[in-house]
Amino acid sequence: MTDQSQERQPGDEPGNTSAAADGLAARPASSPPSLADSHSPLPPGVESRPGLARVLGPGMAVAMVVGNVIGSGIFLKPGGIAAASGSFGMILSAWVLGGAVCIVGGLCFSELAAMLPRAGGLYVYLREAWGRPVAFLFGWSEFLFGKPASIGALAVAFTTALAETARFDSRSLGAAGCAIGLILLMGWINIAGVIWGGRVQATVTIIKAGSLVLLAGLPFAAMLAGQHTFDVARYQTTFTPATADWATRFGAVMLAVMWAYNGWHGVTPVAEEVRNPQRNLPLALLGGIAILIVLYLGVNLAMHGVLTMEEMAAAGETVPQQMVRRILAGAGSGATQTGVAIISAVIMCSTFGAINSNMLSGPRVSFAMGRDEVFFHSLGLVHSNYRTPAVAIAVQTIMGTVLVAASAILLRAVPALADRSIFSMLTDYVVFSASLFYVLAVAAVIRLRMTHPEWERPFRVPGYPLVPLAGVAFYGWFLWYVYLGKPFEAQVGLVLVAAGLPVYFLYRRWRQHAAISAPRQDADR
Repeated sequence: MTDQSQERQPGDEPGNTSAAADGLAARPASSPPSLADSHSPLPPGVESRPGLARVLGPGMAVAMVVGNVIGSGIFLKPGGIAAASGSFGMILSAWVLGGAVCIVGGLCFSELAAMLPRAGGLYVYLREAWGRPVAFLFGWSEFLFGKPASIGALAVAFTTALAETARFDSRSLGAAGCAIGLILLMGWINIAGVIWGGRVQATVTIIKAGSLVLLAGLPFAAMLAGQHTFDVARYQTTFTPATADWATRFGAVMLAVMWAYNGWHGVTPVAEEVRNPQRNLPLALLGGIAILIVLYLGVNLAMHGVLTMEEMAAAGETVPQQMVRRILAGAGSGATQTGVAIISAVIMCSTFGAINSNMLSGPRVSFAMGRDEVFFHSLGLVHSNYRTPAVAIAVQTIMGTVLVAASAILLRAVPALADRSIFSMLTDYVVFSASLFYVLAVAAVIRLRMTHPEWERPFRVPGYPLVPLAGVAFYGWFLWYVYLGKPFEAQVGLVLVAAGLPVYFLYRRWRQHAAISAPRQDADR
């Protein structure tokens, strides 16, 4: 074997002899890993695998970014943010900073996504920059808890809004059954075809983005009707939070804000199903984030102009409903009840769309792991008729339902959890664990520029290297303050992520043993 065959190809682990060792075809050194490179040797008896269908246009891609982000955060988090901060200036600064960080991340992910338009998104970027073990830890985190926790939290938020209208206990087993039924429905829709999931996403995104516009404009519309419930003087009201330290308060506010923005990169895992990804992925990322910033700032300006800081803190997870009650108070009880029912329906629609978007993007990570054969290869199979990663979607659906059921049982069985918010605990974990890998992904732009400057980059980060360095600095600070402010959630997240390392090496050793044993068994026959 020549020395050239021993050179490491992009996508291989350090220590592997060549791309051919994984059954990969040779490619020019100047090209990033191609789609064909991702297909490992097929299992015995399988002749071919259908590929994913490129059916998502730019509109659906933007809808995935906006729809993946607008879920429960903008509706359920403002009350907790007010209680943690007590200052409108701090709150507005946090929303602006969160949007700016997403823009920085969007610029970095645009370069990575246009260069590597592959199913798996962040998993692929981490693999190419830092190796398969690091990428596996991300996929493991998403597979084990990240996406199921997101889907579970969103389903619980849906049920909470439904309970506000239908007047039943949102903590009952029946409510948990409703959340589980919703998850199963969304799993079936996405198994049936990405085009159906994409159409659902586009439709729901239009509805909930339009609803946010109406929510932001509602106080001003009421003023035109003679209902003067909006007053800029309320921006000056304050609330004394439990924690006096400014840095700790700001860290807690940013944790809630980043949940509301979480998922801004949600289109990248379905890159193989986006038409003209080199153009449409950067467009979707940057355009979608810009839309989100405008919507979020508008809604916050409206909420804080109608309710005082103390009223928002007291409202908890029902700030939108309390805002509508205040605005429609002069129109009679019937109008008020109708308004509350409508805003609850908006929240249900919003969480419905976010669950669907997570169902679209999440399974593509475990699909990429299965296709790389660093995890169960069945996760990397494509349904022959629907051309979707059906096994990966089904597994994520099951794990989401198990998580909701377990949470409901714990709430009833453990008295110490009676006053705890499962929704907040789940979202805090998701944001912390996701940020661990966001910082590595942003840094991947710098690493890949250094290790593979010859790769074609249809989109380049402007202001390089200052922009990715700013992203690394923010996420480093953010992780530190989350650890100080929420040590339990942070430590649980670190333990669960770290648990993936022995799983990775044990599974790798098992596959090597299976590969050695198979020829011996054939010879014995």
